[in-house]
Amino acid sequence: MTSTAGGGGQLWAVSDLHIGYPENRALVERMHPESDDDWLLVAGDVAETVDQIHWALKTLAGRFARVVWAPGNHELWTHPSDTVTLRGVARYEHLVELCRELGVLTPEDPYAVWDGPGGPVAVAPLFLLYDYSFLPPGCRTKDEGLAYARGTGIVCTDEYLLHPDPYPSREAWCRARVAETGRRLDAMPGDLPLVLVNHYPLHRHPTDVLWHPEFAMWCGTTLTGDWHRRFPVHTMVYGHLHIPRSTRQDDVPFEEVSVGYPREWRTRQQPPGRLRRIAPREDEHR
Repeated sequence: MTSTAGGGGQLWAVSDLHIGYPENRALVERMHPESDDDWLLVAGDVAETVDQIHWALKTLAGRFARVVWAPGNHELWTHPSDTVTLRGVARYEHLVELCRELGVLTPEDPYAVWDGPGGPVAVAPLFLLYDYSFLPPGCRTKDEGLAYARGTGIVCTDEYLLHPDPYPSREAWCRARVAETGRRLDAMPGDLPLVLVNHYPLHRHPTDVLWHPEFAMWCGTTLTGDWHRRFPVHTMVYGHLHIPRSTRQDDVPFEEVSVGYPREWRTRQQPPGRLRRIAPREDEHR
């Protein structure tokens, strides 16, 4: 574990910035901390190209005392418009090095401890992917699930742009990441609460409100379904679904902190691009 926050500040979170949209880039340009001690957790889907990811993380790292990043599926795409053509693990490692040059923490770095108001908590950015185990009702295998999804016309773009190289499949990559991350979390002190930051929810319940339930296949893995109980979780922070809300599972807070696409956030009552406070919690006195 690494550096602590010190005495003041707040721990904020956001995800799914999708700055390829000019309206979303403008939201990032307006994002600022409330104090010099504030941290920001970024739970993936910053953008699709390395240049855009670099701009967004550099901008935020220049304003917040600490930025912590977990990758989403869009960062891992090998997009035709990106000049960086790396695939799979090589692309992920390239993004990790980019973050380190900017002073942004990644899933490959020692976990930092937030010791400000609402702490101490260890902040653990995760990279776990998905393994198609959130199957549609009535489907028993990945092939059945994909056939059902193709029949409805709801197929994630990952099938074309997110390459698992050198792993034989995305689910194989997922299972390797889950095993490695589980061992690392097991080694953490049992009395230190954890803020787990992952692009996908660690439990399936947030996907119950999807308009297209078949999309859940690209939204996580049943392998982490007990992690909010297995580990001393303070809060589970995620994005991906573009349904920002707060839920609880076994009394553990799950916070989706997505911004989403302009066509989505324009319909919401809350102002777009608002950061979600993770610590101190709303019900905690500072």
